[in-house]
Amino acid sequence: MRKYQFNWNLLGNMNDRPNLGTQVELETYRLMQFTLRDVLERDYGTESTDAIFFKAGKLAGTEFYQQYIYPVTSIDEFISKTQSILKEKRIGILKIEEALFEQGRVMLTIDEDMDCSGLSELDYETCIYDEGFISALFESCTQKSWRAKEIDCWCTGARTCRFLVTEVK
Repeated sequence: MRKYQFNWNLLGNMNDRPNLGTQVELETYRLMQFTLRDVLERDYGTESTDAIFFKAGKLAGTEFYQQYIYPVTSIDEFISKTQSILKEKRIGILKIEEALFEQGRVMLTIDEDMDCSGLSELDYETCIYDEGFISALFESCTQKSWRAKEIDCWCTGARTCRFLVTEVK
């Protein structure tokens, strides 16, 4: 039996922290993320850990879409609502660089991404969770299969996270 199958009730009552409130430091979020990643990589390897983070991002994106973005009646409304809620929730600042939905291609950036903005330069992209999250947002909106792939990352010197989102046919 699963103990933690996701549902919004697992997040609890956000008002039950009368002294500390609903916000935490970004450092605390990253502490949880990168220690979890470290343990998973040691136990299961990098490739499996990446797959787990991608799947978790997809689940989060699907649930996030249902909770905060749905319903939308057009791609423009989807983009606008997504930009607003990502900024409001302090997840990041979404910008669309190229939107070719008919051709199954979207290029977007997320500035001030909570996963990597401000990290040291590395020789690889780090936002695998975000790839799953973005993929699920597009899939939830269009009812088609999409795949987001990070092509530029703060950690590779780009100072923004850029994703190519393509429809999977």
